[in-house]
Amino acid sequence: MAASNIHRTFPEIQEKIDRKEVVILTAQEICDRVREGETIEFHDIDVVTTATSALMSGTYAVLSFKVAEPDTFIKAEKVWINNVPAQVGPCPNERIGILDLIIMGTQQSKTDPGYGAGDLFRDLVLGKQVLVEIQTDDKQNLTCFTTLKQIPHAMLHASRNAFKNYLAFVNPGKSAVSTIFHSEMMKGNYEEMTFCGCGELNPLENDPELKTIGIGTKVLINGAQGFVTGAGTRSSAEKPNLAGVADMHQMDPEFMGGFSTGHGPDIITTWAVAIPVLDREMLIHILKTDEQIPLKVVDVRNRKPIYEITYGHVWNKEDNHEVEFNRKICLKCDACRVEGICPVRAVHSDPETGVHFDRARCFNCGICASVCKGKSFAAHLGSIKLEGVNHKVPVTLRQSDRVAALKAAEVLKHQIQKGQFKMTQPVGKIGFPGRP
Repeated sequence: MAASNIHRTFPEIQEKIDRKEVVILTAQEICDRVREGETIEFHDIDVVTTATSALMSGTYAVLSFKVAEPDTFIKAEKVWINNVPAQVGPCPNERIGILDLIIMGTQQSKTDPGYGAGDLFRDLVLGKQVLVEIQTDDKQNLTCFTTLKQIPHAMLHASRNAFKNYLAFVNPGKSAVSTIFHSEMMKGNYEEMTFCGCGELNPLENDPELKTIGIGTKVLINGAQGFVTGAGTRSSAEKPNLAGVADMHQMDPEFMGGFSTGHGPDIITTWAVAIPVLDREMLIHILKTDEQIPLKVVDVRNRKPIYEITYGHVWNKEDNHEVEFNRKICLKCDACRVEGICPVRAVHSDPETGVHFDRARCFNCGICASVCKGKSFAAHLGSIKLEGVNHKVPVTLRQSDRVAALKAAEVLKHQIQKGQFKMTQPVGKIGFPGRP
């Protein structure tokens, strides 16, 4: 058998792309074919586009921009943008009227607990004007307004993103607990379950051995072309995740935003990664469907494993995974429970016109369907039978958006086909502690 039939190289695949002969499928498309009983061989597919959209707290922005004329102030000591705290530095920028800032993705507004850095980053990408407040080391207080177009350097960095799926959480205790894995207190006595991970769409599920993903791999982060810079924090061979960077000026707001958890703000980030199918061994992982990908159920209080299910239990293929809203059956409650709990502020209640649903902001987490008395919000979240628990545990919240992930994978597929995205071979392999 010819070597070309059992192994491919990046240049060979890129040549097929340039000749418009490449076969590209999203991870969803290839898994759908597997479920339908089709046999996928090595020669049937060249590239798989994968994606994940989830809460990724290991995200921060580095901004640098002018706020005043030279010698207006010596150095900035404290800075807030839309009331969200920013870390000044690392460059001091003495007397030149320019700020260098780092804004952590989990920072919270000093005036609005429901607004965080994720919301700020989305507002910037939307082109909105933001308020900059400066407290200088010589006790001046300055303010100005700016937009992303006026910020020449605006890079989004990932210190821990795109992890290989994640976990499901329950609370076996008697009392509710505050946690980042819920949008409010998580009820005890196994009354509910939340989870994170995009299953078969996940980049690191499709290339767990990191044969094609490495330092320098080109990716899409929130729709903008960026690069993998290495392994993320707490990354391991068993639970890998990625670090990366991309320019905020090129990002798409529908792939990003803020998310209010029961223990402070978090940030939504979306990655899309093209996986070239280099050998038959890679195809084994690519052909795994949700039903074959394990999902550990853990105690939210200490992360100790309780049970193991699969992503097939939480991502039912028959559902479209999108939250549905039927305004006609809305009860028009005096105090809308959904408005109060929606972690992305996609629901607004008006005494005269009723409830309004902002599809563009929705993360499809499904918490609305869990609490709406009139059932005007619907999401097919399902329930799980756990060993030793007398009742089925309902899923009440998803912290990954399968709809956004699939769209990101499709966007990447089309960009490759149109020659707008050139896949890059890694310049370095990602290693892990204890493994070169």
